[in-house]
Amino acid sequence: MLAERHAEGRPVRVGLIGAGKFGSMVLAQARTIPGYHIVGVADLDAGKARASLDRVGWEAAQYSARSLSDAYDTGATHVTEDAGSLCTFEGIDCIIEATGHPLAGVRHALKAIDGNKHIVMVNVEADVMCGPLLAAKAREKGLVYSMAYGDQPAFICELVDWVRSCGFELISAGKGMNFEPPYRYSTPDTVWGYFGWSEEEVAAGDFNPKMYNSFTDGTKAAIEMAAVANGTGLDCPDDGLAFYPSGLQDLASVFKPASDGGRLPEAGLVDIAASQEPDGREVLNNIRYGMFVTFKAPDAYTRDCFQQYGLLTDKSGWYGSMWRPFHLIGLETSVSVLSATLRGEPTGTCKEFRGDAVATAKKDLAPGDMLDGEGGYAVWAKAIPAERSLTLDALPIGLAHNVRLKKAVKRDQVVRMSDVELVEDLDVVEVRKEQCRKMATKSVAA
Repeated sequence: MLAERHAEGRPVRVGLIGAGKFGSMVLAQARTIPGYHIVGVADLDAGKARASLDRVGWEAAQYSARSLSDAYDTGATHVTEDAGSLCTFEGIDCIIEATGHPLAGVRHALKAIDGNKHIVMVNVEADVMCGPLLAAKAREKGLVYSMAYGDQPAFICELVDWVRSCGFELISAGKGMNFEPPYRYSTPDTVWGYFGWSEEEVAAGDFNPKMYNSFTDGTKAAIEMAAVANGTGLDCPDDGLAFYPSGLQDLASVFKPASDGGRLPEAGLVDIAASQEPDGREVLNNIRYGMFVTFKAPDAYTRDCFQQYGLLTDKSGWYGSMWRPFHLIGLETSVSVLSATLRGEPTGTCKEFRGDAVATAKKDLAPGDMLDGEGGYAVWAKAIPAERSLTLDALPIGLAHNVRLKKAVKRDQVVRMSDVELVEDLDVVEVRKEQCRKMATKSVAA
């Protein structure tokens, strides 16, 4: 389909917001895809955006367009600090939101919807906080609001679709991750030690310590698994993710209900396959960079077929697993853009407000303390059912940035909306409240 568009001189035209690591990977591949035109790149630091383009191999002439209109006409790319201009420019088909900033992501998505643009929401932080409402708003206008192919939530949704399309019983889904219990309290000061990188390696790369720390302390896992719950109808565990250590050979044995010999409290949950044992030993055949589903045969004939064709199963043969061993994040995101633009289909999308990622104290916090958001010093995110989040009046991790506590919160206690002073970013706070009002009943009924 893209080849036809390219032959007709009608490229798929894209606006990229955010030129960090993910955005750089998007740009690295974009220039190698005929018929795929990055019309504009927006970043609060235009110099950083140009440096990213240069680092991934673009020639200066390729991003020298003086305006979006000039870029549209010439096939070059315009670099700007004005993200809103990409959302309103008629010559762009699809916006990739890759800032990683939850507040900015919500605002950019709303602008893109107003500008009749499809949205590929790399920004899972924004997606898990307000995505169910944003996706509904996009669908009302005939637009696609999509998870980003290349990132783990989209791949998990793809695997879930495979299970259901084959007629198997979906039991659980999740991803691999390097995690040990002490990681939960990691800070930006300690994070590189957990990755095993030297100061020289860190200095040579485009690495953000808070972003990487959000992976280390389990926050990113909570965000992504809550987003998967919203896109698949699976549920988050009542008290957060358990991070069960498991290798490929054990997925079907571990991620099945405890009543059948597994470790899950019940079927129908998302969770994490940790690549480290609690004592630090590496799990054999771990899937640190991969995603998985477990499923059950509907009858004895299908169970026998599992065995006959070499599927990895538990000892009973009833439960099997399927996985993808890797994800290449921004190097693969063009698939989402093309699916949205050419096929009108998302590569995973929020369907309901079913899971939530809520701020949880990393240490005892006192009145007057400031929360510094995802990957910071004060809080980590816990993935819980949206129904429980609403009952707790929990503060979503996306709103836990630069807010002051009014009440003390003990370590590992969920921070409530009433515990903090919400005096800024009230536009996004209202979007979140609108989602809770409009979608809470649907989630509870589901």
